[in-house]
Amino acid sequence: MSKRVYIAHTGGTIGMKNAGEGYAPAPGFLEARLREMPELRDAAMPEFVLREYDPLLDSSNMTPREWLLIAQDIFENYDAFDGFCILHGTDTMAYTASALPFLLQGLNKPVILTGSQIPLVELRNDARENIITALMLAATYPLPEVCLYFGDKLLRGCRTVKVNATGFDAFDSPNYPPLGQVGIEIQINWNAVRAAPSTPMKPLPRELNATVGALRLFPGISARLLDNVLQPPLQGLVLEAYGAGNAPDRDDALLEVLARATARGVVIVNCTQCLRGAVNLHAYATGAALLQAGLVSGRDMTPIAALAKLHYLFGSGYAPAQVRALMQQNLCGEMTV
Repeated sequence: MSKRVYIAHTGGTIGMKNAGEGYAPAPGFLEARLREMPELRDAAMPEFVLREYDPLLDSSNMTPREWLLIAQDIFENYDAFDGFCILHGTDTMAYTASALPFLLQGLNKPVILTGSQIPLVELRNDARENIITALMLAATYPLPEVCLYFGDKLLRGCRTVKVNATGFDAFDSPNYPPLGQVGIEIQINWNAVRAAPSTPMKPLPRELNATVGALRLFPGISARLLDNVLQPPLQGLVLEAYGAGNAPDRDDALLEVLARATARGVVIVNCTQCLRGAVNLHAYATGAALLQAGLVSGRDMTPIAALAKLHYLFGSGYAPAQVRALMQQNLCGEMTV
C-alpha cells in the first residue's frame, strides 16, 4: 500500500511567482506546478494531499498563532497519514521548526519542514529537490521528530538556525549533528534520532498568547533600556549574553534591574550569542553575576528554541516557577543534558 503524506502549504518563496514588484504568494499556483511534475507520479513517491493555507504567508508574517494552527492541522490529520511535510518560507522557518516539537510532544511520525531560496516557477531552483526529498523522508523513514530538510541536510527542528540568506545551504544545526545527509544516497544518522515516544501526543494549548521577548547584550547597553524591556506585562525574556553566558558584572544598575525582574516572576533565560557552544554560569564571575540575579541557563539551546519554549510553557498555563524549572529540562531534544 502506498504511503500517504499530508502537505501543508503555508506560503513562502517555494510557491511564489513574480507579481511585478517581486515574488509574492499566489493561491493555487504551487498545486498546479506540483501536478505538472512527473517525478511526483513515480512509483517510488508517496501519495500526497495538499492543503493550501488561506492566506498564504511570506514567513516574515508568521506569528505564534500560525505555529499553533500548523500543530492543530497535524494533530487533526495525524491518524490518516504516514508523514507530514510543511512548506514554509525560509526567513522564520527555524522559529516554526523550533516551536512545533514543543507543541507536538509524543509525535511518532515524521514532520518535515522545507522550502526554497528560489521559487519552483524558476527554471533553475532548489525547490524541486527539496520537495521531492522531503516527501520521501516523510513517507519512508520512521523519524519520530519534527525535522527541517534543506540543501542536502536533515536537521532536528528545535536545533536549527538560518545561517545563509542567499545560498542553498541556508540552515545549520550548530550544537547537534545532522539527522541525515542526502547525496547519492539518503543516509540517516539513527544514533542522533530521538527514540520513539512511549506516550501519546499531548493535547495542544488553546492559544499561544504569552508575552515574551528577546534581547541581545551589546557593549554599553544601559540599565534603563533593559528596564524598559522588562516592564509588565512581560513574562519571559531570552537574554543573549556574551560567550559562555557572561555580562558586565561591574554595572550594578544593570544587574539590579535583572534581579528586580526575576524577583517579580519574569523568567530570564541566558543564551549565548555564539553560534556554537553552551552557557556555563559557573565559568566566569561575569556569568555568576547573572546567576545571582536570578537568570536561568539556556545551556546549548539556540535563542530561537528558547523563545519558542517560553511561548509554549507560558501559553500552556505554567506558573513562573514551573517555567523556570522546565526551561532547564530537555523536553524534545532542544538541549544537551
